[in-house]
Amino acid sequence: MRKSIFTLMLLAISLVFTNDLEAQKFSSMDKSPLDVATFPSSHRESDKIVKVTYSRPFLKGRSVSSLAPNGKVWRTGANEAVEIRFYEDVVFGGKEVEEGIYTLFTIPGEKEWTFILSKDHNVWGAYSYKQSNDVLRVTGKVSKNNSKLENFSIAFEKDMTLCLGWGTTLVKLPITLED
Repeated sequence: MRKSIFTLMLLAISLVFTNDLEAQKFSSMDKSPLDVATFPSSHRESDKIVKVTYSRPFLKGRSVSSLAPNGKVWRTGANEAVEIRFYEDVVFGGKEVEEGIYTLFTIPGEKEWTFILSKDHNVWGAYSYKQSNDVLRVTGKVSKNNSKLENFSIAFEKDMTLCLGWGTTLVKLPITLED
């Protein structure tokens, strides 16, 4: 009798845990997946100077200008606004920036884009953007990329130049270490 009761208790406990595991719902892949760009770019290099966390929207037959309109503040990707972290003091587009975490917004343009570092944190999109919280504004030059990028992308060149690419649009902004 004791063995039967013990067996029933074990069975009941295992059913409870099995139901809990089956009830867990995992979200599907985000439509604009989260990504990270760093300098140095090597994933094996742990001593980073800059790290950019952003979401990568797809064009899906749309134009860059319809998703990131010229002359309007843009979150620089999808979902949350881009977070950029400097692990050292740097010169960002010609202006000194202290080590720290900032939100990166951009204002697209035909020949140049304005890069905005904001002291705001944990911001969804550019809906609550406040110019009064700008730390600095600098401009980067626009050129045409040879190949078309379906996903918005951020990368660094070997000299730490920040590159934004989407469709055939390529925007570059120099970043250097302070002297």
